[in-house]
Amino acid sequence: MLYAVISEDVENSLPLRKTARPAHLARLEALKSRGRLILAGPCPAIDANDPGAAGFSGSIVIAEFDSLEAAQSWADADPYVEAGVYRSVSVKPFKKVLP
Repeated sequence: MLYAVISEDVENSLPLRKTARPAHLARLEALKSRGRLILAGPCPAIDANDPGAAGFSGSIVIAEFDSLEAAQSWADADPYVEAGVYRSVSVKPFKKVLP
């Protein structure tokens, strides 16, 4: 089943993101290589593709997991969590309708 991992950043998270980004991306690449990643990306803090120093306000990942517990466990182990990037992380079942 698909699950949405919706994360909200702490204030001024950009330096923390930069430090933990390689490990964070490696985990996403692992999901992708197993065909389980639907989409992933950050939410710019301002209305721009490249927010520069404004950074990001959070992230969204939609991926396939065996259960809600497995999705939550994966989200809890994110390097951004360990680095203190996220203020909160919510994991919810997701049903893709379109496209």
